[in-house]
Amino acid sequence: MAYTETTTTSYGQRLAGSAKGMVGGLLMFIIGTCLLWWNEGRAVKTAKAIGDAASNVEIVDDVSKVNASLNGKLIHASAFADTKDTLTDDMFGVRELAIRLDRKVEYYQWVENAQTREREKIGGGKETTTTYTYEQKWVDKPVNSAEFKDPQYQSANKVLSEVEDKSEMASNVTFGAYTLPESFVSAISGGEPAEVRMTEQQTFAWNEQLHALMPTVDETTSLIHTSANTAYLGISPNSPQIGDVRITFTKVVPTDISLIAKVNGSTFEAYKAKNGQKFTRIEMGKVSADEMLEHAKSENNIWTWVLRVLGIMLVVGGLKAMFGLLPMLFKVLPFLGSIVGAGVGLVCWVFGVAWSFIIIAIAWLVFRPIIGISLLAVSIAGIVFLKKQAAKRKAAQANAPAAPQA
Repeated sequence: MAYTETTTTSYGQRLAGSAKGMVGGLLMFIIGTCLLWWNEGRAVKTAKAIGDAASNVEIVDDVSKVNASLNGKLIHASAFADTKDTLTDDMFGVRELAIRLDRKVEYYQWVENAQTREREKIGGGKETTTTYTYEQKWVDKPVNSAEFKDPQYQSANKVLSEVEDKSEMASNVTFGAYTLPESFVSAISGGEPAEVRMTEQQTFAWNEQLHALMPTVDETTSLIHTSANTAYLGISPNSPQIGDVRITFTKVVPTDISLIAKVNGSTFEAYKAKNGQKFTRIEMGKVSADEMLEHAKSENNIWTWVLRVLGIMLVVGGLKAMFGLLPMLFKVLPFLGSIVGAGVGLVCWVFGVAWSFIIIAIAWLVFRPIIGISLLAVSIAGIVFLKKQAAKRKAAQANAPAAPQA
């Protein structure tokens, strides 16, 4: 059943909120601008580092023996990442020969969802209606139901036991005759089920602990269940109840990998390019050096555009917050406030995008002049267009015939 809460914000409160928002808007604008500048520098430095690596990488076909002549060189090689380490989770009887062992914990909880609807009122006020609905689902951490809006659900959640997520890595992972450092081991991905093998003593201990929390449940009823790579705390895995806990185990087993890295004796480290940028790469399976370098270029381009969009959104959002007081002044008549708000929003978008292009262009002027000049020209053209449009609107208003007097 839904729970509804309605609040009213006065015109004065909204004006005060808009005024305060100007400070936050300025901060967003500055952060967005700095992000755009930093991102362009990062992108160019990373691209140059990849190019440097491509020019200096040496293809090594066999790493079954440590080759002293490779020390200090950047190499590409493919080999089997192996380990003899046994990783354990004594709490649930998991033992696996693996590179990494992961424990993921989920809780069956009531979750609050909110849907908000706003209505502008004549005089500048605003009425906000929020509808709260509740559903049971698996989540990554316990939900504090005391913060729920509906009193009927404020004490609805509990958990049988709080268990932490856990990840353990092998200490000794080899790559042919070489040893992989921890940072390289953590980059090895993949995952498959790790079998849960609880002993009778472990099962008894868990049941004793859980029955103490659920005294109404018959003592002959098992409150811990194991199946394949899952341990389940609760009466029945097929019929979850609030408070039940599900723990899933996965492992990364020895596997083929490919790397581009600098040889340091019998191990590896990141390669330092001429511009000071560090570069290293690990991919699963047998992948050629050319493919790995192309993948690195593609990822750099994707991240560049993601951060560009984020920077532009911060700049535009900051401008809207900075000038949010203007449309708010006209909210005494909702339709008028909407019109002014649309106009302010359009101007903020045009100016924000133009400003972002200018920052990107200046950054490219520093790093790559030809492209930077082109972007700067486009940005200036956008600002000139905006000014001309504003001038035309002013001229049209000035030339408009005066309204006849009564």
